[in-house]
Amino acid sequence: MVERKKLKIYIPGIKFPSISLTGNYCSLNCAHCGRHYLEGMRKPTRRELVDYCAGLEREGYTGCLLSGGMDSRLKVPIDRYAAEIREIKRRTSLKLNAHVGFIDENDLEWVKYVDVVSLDFVGDDDVIRRVYGIDKTVEDYLRILDLLTGAGVRVAPHITIGLDFGRIDWEYRAIDLLTEYPIDVLVLDVLIPTKGTGMESVPKPSVEESLRVVEYARERFDGEISIGCMRPLGRWRVDFDRGAILAGINRLTNPPRKVIEWAKSVRDVEIIYECCVM
Repeated sequence: MVERKKLKIYIPGIKFPSISLTGNYCSLNCAHCGRHYLEGMRKPTRRELVDYCAGLEREGYTGCLLSGGMDSRLKVPIDRYAAEIREIKRRTSLKLNAHVGFIDENDLEWVKYVDVVSLDFVGDDDVIRRVYGIDKTVEDYLRILDLLTGAGVRVAPHITIGLDFGRIDWEYRAIDLLTEYPIDVLVLDVLIPTKGTGMESVPKPSVEESLRVVEYARERFDGEISIGCMRPLGRWRVDFDRGAILAGINRLTNPPRKVIEWAKSVRDVEIIYECCVM
């Protein structure tokens, strides 16, 4: 049993919506996503964005995730909304989490206006090619981390356990690489085999294997460990969430209600209605 330290439970959907700046468009058709996850995001137009965010604050929202599909540059084109982001920050107190893609030095001008950058991180060149179908390497991801942490930008890397068509292996190296950076929270997701994608028929990673990655991250990483939004539902989520709590994670997103009630018996619990990286 872990020591009775606080567990922060994040429920973002109530006060922290996700916004796609590209609608349902993405230049990629990744094997695990296939643009599926853009469909559930809110989609104000560029002209509407500032007023839309001001309206969110009036309605009691505390922030939002700025995301979307990747363009031909392999970026989520948030740089083209730099003026709007500055205006959102001027007019509101909303917290902004930005999901960015392969950004470069030119993006430092706008990225300083967001509160945190969420960066999907993959620790194996072959997995990058198999899943995303792009000509990028682990070194490209590390360059982004060097750029952002060097500029003092808060970065929250996301590792998706089982991203390699359900197989688990590269995740351990990715965790080792990330321990070299000044990161205060590491997010662990787990592959959901999603209908209509190239991984529709892939078996879910097992709870036991997935928890071994969580335990390794807890052992190696000094910052906070968060279990993110994406992981299988049903009995799988109940068993995994309980195991992750006992393994000493600090943050847990959207657990089942029965897990929340059980968690209160083993940890001090705080419920937060924001993204888990805030």
